[in-house]
Amino acid sequence: MNGLCLRWPGVWQRLGASSIPDVGDLLQRWAGPQRHYHATAHLAHCLATYERNPLRDARVELALWFHDAVYDPHASDNEERSAELARSVAVTAGLAPETIDVVTGCILATRHREPPANAAQALTLDVDLAILGETRRRFDRYDAAIRAEYAWVPEETYRRERGRILAGFAKRDDLFTTPWFRRRYANTARANLRRAVRRLEAGHG
Repeated sequence: MNGLCLRWPGVWQRLGASSIPDVGDLLQRWAGPQRHYHATAHLAHCLATYERNPLRDARVELALWFHDAVYDPHASDNEERSAELARSVAVTAGLAPETIDVVTGCILATRHREPPANAAQALTLDVDLAILGETRRRFDRYDAAIRAEYAWVPEETYRRERGRILAGFAKRDDLFTTPWFRRRYANTARANLRRAVRRLEAGHG
């Protein structure tokens, strides 16, 4: 947690903020009891992954801080509400309107409904999906944590809907858009996804 707090001022300074917002409220949101995967560890993983890749865009970094700030497994508008929160905080911090638009656009892109509209969105999505290309053990922990977040969904329904989502990702030609992520994660991600889909189809979701 301390490491995250130390990172926070830098992204605002790089974006030309006139003031540095308090990070406390945001971290409390990430630590909500309903979160098993979309928790502080996911935020830390995203930021660490962003740091390892060769591309740099502070707007993307800020979007990652907020992209799951609002998370309710029962809701369908988490990304929209996260983007609204980011916009409110960024306006108060004095960021330029065009910067705020890019940040919120990146957050909305994490709905994963359509291809990225620009390079900033492409990088954001690649970071968000990097967990799919991690080791089998880490992917399986992620998969189990997602199930825990949706514990209220009946098993048959979960297997059907989760299988549909994962199969859709596995079939994408452009699962990762930027070259570094494609080289590092694509093959392992497809293997993990296919294995998870087979497990769901076999009734072991």
